[in-house]
Amino acid sequence: MAISDVQFKNNWYDIYDGNGKKVKTLPSSVGELCGNSDEIIVFEKGSWYDIYDEDGNKLKTLPASVGEFRSVNGDKILFKKGSWIDTYDSSGKKINSRAA
Repeated sequence: MAISDVQFKNNWYDIYDGNGKKVKTLPSSVGELCGNSDEIIVFEKGSWYDIYDEDGNKLKTLPASVGEFRSVNGDKILFKKGSWIDTYDSSGKKINSRAA
């Protein structure tokens, strides 16, 4: 089921599906929420970005050296590094790079 919302309450992140049903709760120790799409959630923790699926399972960890988080859409994540925008998929593979 697709992710419809991620809410932070009382040091926990609640993940809701398309029907508004809470499907998983993650502790705040997963990091700071960067953003989510209907497929994945991105958290920043220290010098790392962690990618989670709709069931709260960690898919991949990327180093913060990939750049500054910009956005997430579907299973794609955009990071800005210098004068470039790099696109990564949820498996952590860089799939595109373009000038910012």
